[in-house]
Amino acid sequence: MKSLVFATNNKNKIYEISNVVGTKFNILSLEDIKCFEDIPETSETLEGNASQKSNYIFQKFHVNCFADDTGLEVEALNGKPGVYSARYASESKDSDQNIEKLISELKEKTNRKAQFRTVISLIIDGTETFFEGFVKGRIIHKKRGTAGFGYDPVFIPDGYDKTFAEMSLEEKNKISHRAVAVQKLIDFLNLE
Repeated sequence: MKSLVFATNNKNKIYEISNVVGTKFNILSLEDIKCFEDIPETSETLEGNASQKSNYIFQKFHVNCFADDTGLEVEALNGKPGVYSARYASESKDSDQNIEKLISELKEKTNRKAQFRTVISLIIDGTETFFEGFVKGRIIHKKRGTAGFGYDPVFIPDGYDKTFAEMSLEEKNKISHRAVAVQKLIDFLNLE
């Protein structure tokens, strides 16, 4: 089985992606390749951050790898928090604080439309390819559910009445932004 390094320390993301990939590829974490440094994410775009992370790993460890960056883009907030989703309320990346700030900023807004968007940068033998996935939905007024992570408790995808945090991993992985992007990556790798 081929191995691919996923340039993240986020165990939730590794679990989700491993679930989508199944037995097609062996997903290795940064910990598995003994990478313990904090990889910079200084770009103003999701594409830039994903590329920055995958290039860092490829150049330092010379392994085929991929990295993602994901943002929640809220229509009434002109696409915010976007690339700053993880650090929306503070540098501490506290999901509860981020959700509180988002709900507060949407308090007077009637338009609650939003989308999650994931961009993946894949580097195989030095060649970089990008994949994108998104899911449209809306932001609700208070948290519901305990599964998932990040903004999942306040995001209901279009066509559903449950938040991502109320769905099982299998349900979420059928429609999520990350699953869509990962499926494109898998389809691409199967063509190789």
